[in-house]
Amino acid sequence: MKLIKNMSSVDKAIRVLIALTVFVLYATGTISGTLAIVLIAVAVIFLLTVSLNFCPIYFALGISSRKKDKSTN
Repeated sequence: MKLIKNMSSVDKAIRVLIALTVFVLYATGTISGTLAIVLIAVAVIFLLTVSLNFCPIYFALGISSRKKDKSTN
């Protein structure tokens, strides 16, 4: 199965920044417990989607944050 790239570079940068923020908050002890577990899980999912250039939620909703390729018209 070939994954369709549906994430722009801005979208990927935002996801990486959010994930790094969560990891820093956890490392400094600002977040802990159930909240930390949930946010770390989301951060890991964000990093996974960034590495694949594919967001399954975008795919299910039929949206993409990438610019349209002009050569496919």
